[in-house]
Amino acid sequence: MRRGDRRALARAVTLVESTRADHRDAAERLIDAILPDTGGAVRIGISGPPGAGKSTFIERFGLEGVALGRRVAVLAVDPASQRGGGAILGDKIRMAELARSPAAFIRPSSAAGSRGGVARGTRETILLCEAAGFDAVLVETVGIGQSETAVAEIVDMFVLILPPAGGDELQGIKRGVIELADLVLVNKADGDLAAAARRSVADYASALGLIRPALPEWQVGVRAVSALKGTGIEETWDEVARFRAVLERTGAWSRRRAEQTRSALWSEIGDSLLQCFRAAPAVAERLAALEQEVMAGARTPAAAARILLAAFLNKG
Repeated sequence: MRRGDRRALARAVTLVESTRADHRDAAERLIDAILPDTGGAVRIGISGPPGAGKSTFIERFGLEGVALGRRVAVLAVDPASQRGGGAILGDKIRMAELARSPAAFIRPSSAAGSRGGVARGTRETILLCEAAGFDAVLVETVGIGQSETAVAEIVDMFVLILPPAGGDELQGIKRGVIELADLVLVNKADGDLAAAARRSVADYASALGLIRPALPEWQVGVRAVSALKGTGIEETWDEVARFRAVLERTGAWSRRRAEQTRSALWSEIGDSLLQCFRAAPAVAERLAALEQEVMAGARTPAAAARILLAAFLNKG
């Protein structure tokens, strides 16, 4: 994997995504072994509503990055099947040209039970891609709306892609996700939508002016791009480089990385506690019955939760 073998990298990602206890132990040993080789890539989160053209943008952006001499990894988190738990959509299929490049690696993952638009193993997968020599890691979220804020906690730069909009549509872009963005791109700025895209850039820029910047040293920019035509793609790479340079100069880059690791710690604690909770015999023997009572309206979710938590903590 350290030599850039994409097949070895794919196997390593499969290992860290596994929920088997023996696989988790092996995955932790693997991450510990490659940790000194990580941290060199720029981590970019890409989110946006359905129909914004995220996959088209990422392929064009990745190809431009490869042309500029970069090695680009794409972690595409897809919606999970309610039946099998696997990914419903195949971003690798939609990025066929980028997938054929030896300097690129595309890994679709199922969101499964994870919230916030990213998969549980995404943090570890970023580290694996860095150890394999990729200098840009793009994390594409599910694309389900405003709840996709978890990606902002695991990347250096959060890019929000929006379609041309205005009026009532602009009102629908609430502060929840847009205030986390480090760069806003209005896609589809071509053809009949070019004029609407330019208007949207002005509207979003005006709206952002009402929000206090997350970083005092960085003013969030709004740019019009066309993934279809390739307009504004190279300039987006320039913006990424400028963002990193500004944050490194002020020390904010290292602070963001430190916050990422702290966020990863608490996320792992939460996931592990939930697993332990479900696996506890005292919980397992009462869980099914209490779920039925809640579904039938015979008991409130809050009351059922208190009973199960008491059983878990041996207080019942």
